[in-house]
Amino acid sequence: MQPTLRDNLAFIANWVRPGARVLDLGCGDAALLAYLQNTQGCRGYGLDIADDNIATGVAKGLAVIQWDLNQGLGLFEDNAFDVVLQLESLQAVQAVEMLLREMARVGREVIVSFPNFGYWSHRWQLLLGRMPVSKSLPYQWFDTPNIRCATLSDFPDLARKVGLTVIEQVALHEGKPIHWLPNLRGSVAVFRLRRTDPQ
Repeated sequence: MQPTLRDNLAFIANWVRPGARVLDLGCGDAALLAYLQNTQGCRGYGLDIADDNIATGVAKGLAVIQWDLNQGLGLFEDNAFDVVLQLESLQAVQAVEMLLREMARVGREVIVSFPNFGYWSHRWQLLLGRMPVSKSLPYQWFDTPNIRCATLSDFPDLARKVGLTVIEQVALHEGKPIHWLPNLRGSVAVFRLRRTDPQ
């Protein structure tokens, strides 16, 4: 039986080529890493800070390392990976610019996703004077790990600033691409990036 993935991860898995060397940052329960290893012959590492996520990844037979992403990726050499994934955890990182530069250093390609703060439901809740809570932003304001808010329209500016070129971008809602008014109708933003000046 093949492992199944949450909708957004299933879409993103299609952007990873079979046999790729993968680094999954903020890997959570390592479901995507397990899927890529078992179905696409990928190999690599997952990094996460939470004890229970490390235990889950190890139980799945995966190479997972407990690591604070705010420390950078100094444990890896330049171009060590074909693709570096940072999926729905970038918004919890303090040093976002530094981490994006590090991702571009260790990986030939970078895939990033995050909750789209431009999603209509988030905008509506703010208009009503409330902090947004949704499937993609499931925490209350007082217990959220999220310290950054970005939209599908904001991120390309940061990518350029840190020397990354957007290859593909898509807004997803429940794993489906949104083509019409994506910044308004997509709850999750996904970007596929490369270094502007390849090494």
